[in-house]
Amino acid sequence: MAKQKDTYDASKIVVLDQLDAVRKRPAMYIGDTSEYGLHHLIVEIVDNAIDEVLAGYGDKVEITLNKDGSFTVKDYGRGIPIDMHKSGKPALEVIMTTLHSGGKFDRKAYKVAGGLHGVGLAVVNALSEKGSVEVRKDGKVYEQEYSRGKPLAGLKQTGTAKDSGTTFTFKPDKDIFGNVTFDFSRLLKRFRQSAFLNAKLTVVVEDKRKDEDRENGTKYLPRLQKYYFENGVKSYIRSINKGEKYINHRIFYAQEETDNVDVEVAIQYIDDLQETILTFANNILNPEGGTHATGFKTAITKSINDYLQQIAGEKEKEIRLTGDDVREGLTAIISIKLPDPQFEGQTKIKLNNPEAASAVRKVVEKNLKMFLEENPKDAKRIIEKNIVTFKARQAAKAAKEAVIRKGALEGSSLPGKLADCQSRDAEKCELFVVEGDSAGGPAKQGRDRKTQAILPLFGKPINSEKYRIDKVIQNEKLKYLIIALGCGIGETLDVSKIRYHKIILMADADVDGAHIVTLYLTFFFRHLKKVIESGYLYVAQPPLYKVEISKDEFYWVKDDEEHENLLRDLKKKGREPKNTQRFKGLGEMNFDQLWDTTMNPETRVLKQITIEDAEEANRTFDVLMGNDVLPRKKFIQTNAKKAELDI
Repeated sequence: MAKQKDTYDASKIVVLDQLDAVRKRPAMYIGDTSEYGLHHLIVEIVDNAIDEVLAGYGDKVEITLNKDGSFTVKDYGRGIPIDMHKSGKPALEVIMTTLHSGGKFDRKAYKVAGGLHGVGLAVVNALSEKGSVEVRKDGKVYEQEYSRGKPLAGLKQTGTAKDSGTTFTFKPDKDIFGNVTFDFSRLLKRFRQSAFLNAKLTVVVEDKRKDEDRENGTKYLPRLQKYYFENGVKSYIRSINKGEKYINHRIFYAQEETDNVDVEVAIQYIDDLQETILTFANNILNPEGGTHATGFKTAITKSINDYLQQIAGEKEKEIRLTGDDVREGLTAIISIKLPDPQFEGQTKIKLNNPEAASAVRKVVEKNLKMFLEENPKDAKRIIEKNIVTFKARQAAKAAKEAVIRKGALEGSSLPGKLADCQSRDAEKCELFVVEGDSAGGPAKQGRDRKTQAILPLFGKPINSEKYRIDKVIQNEKLKYLIIALGCGIGETLDVSKIRYHKIILMADADVDGAHIVTLYLTFFFRHLKKVIESGYLYVAQPPLYKVEISKDEFYWVKDDEEHENLLRDLKKKGREPKNTQRFKGLGEMNFDQLWDTTMNPETRVLKQITIEDAEEANRTFDVLMGNDVLPRKKFIQTNAKKAELDI
């Protein structure tokens, strides 16, 4: 039968109303409609409030999670304009209902701002089932209500006010976000960071929801949190380095405006192998850095090398420290404010302004030179650490090159333990990193040979938090894994060459298995972070129990808590299990059981590993996997009640 031709003409062209377009494709504006996107709604409004503070109006922002699932953000700025716009509507209504509208385009109302595109407020309004705005301005109070971006009535004066500012209340639309709820702890981290970046700003966050509406992780937190930091980013550095061994006890701090860019930098060295550098532009975190990060790295490398040559003896004169040498153990905050920031993408992960690099470089070089000369004891300790790092890195580089010269990491010679898959299409291929040879047997039998590869690695790998890369690649288990992945490591890492787009850590569902998974996660986070950032790392969820009710009815249970809950539910229904089998390890499962529960893409449950908060992840790995016992002990004591062993 011949296919009927469709007429494709002007009648087929649909033009959506601006806010209807937002509701049709919300992910274009807020990233997604899950946890990230939901929390982004509050962040957009709070960032607007902080823009008022940056403009010099107000010093306090209040955020409230309300009982009905809505949120309120109150600022003490100038109040959104309510006079008539040339469009014939009040300016407030224009801003609330029109994309690319606002006072941040010509830089007359705001010298610097985080919100650049004029879409934030209108987008939040469009994605809320109901919203209201209260403006306190010129001694009067004005209010207007909305639903899904549409005004329900005109702007009205409702009273008088002694202060000025704007209060927004929005209830996210369940048609867009489903049953996703706000994570109070996540919000606290974000707004605590805002308070750090704006010295003397008060940020108040309150959770008024019922206990049953709060997520498990926050039921132990106080409902009201107030943040105020007199010393801003210096306090931020102290918070990050709490419990660490300081190299320079006095924190380096500089704040200066140059070339129309306000630069604020704080740094401190600690006795550690890792670096922590956080970069911000107009209060927005840029996780991939950008030009301000480049300027900082160039400046600190040059400044410390210049100072080393100034004080060096004969033995040190030949030393030329690299960027890696001077950044080991460094904690740094770089916060700049500039009139027209150019970001990479709507998510603002990277700053592209060329003037930021030169501005940061000037400020850091000038002030760090003075700091080193005026603080000779701290300067000496910093230089000594840098030289120790230089020598250790030279030795590690030689050892690593020796390993590579012997061909130990060449992908052409895959490890003998690897049972590879038939496909060479990385997007379709999965690598199961399995705990032990006993589990490797059933996994190899039960797998889909076309797309699933098995790499059994018996026992625990080394803790890569404590060792440089030369020790890591000499460890047999990690060496086999690096070879199997085929994408290199360290400066040779190229994620585009990876052989599998799903790397699945599969360990026993017990404490030992959880420890093994943690050691592998540490390895990936420290040496193969781009694999995580690319979304390729997963953790399998094998069952701990099989509860058999009858021949044809049984349940796979992941842990002891779920097992107890199942038995309780069965007892209520007057039923008793015929048999309960507890697996000591994956090796006790038949290959078909392992396939059905843990490897079959149709029935398995995988946890994808992501890095939402690199700063927090860095600190947690350092505490839990580092050398210092006391911070780890304190962390365990503080968080024991919140722990959920679900790996």
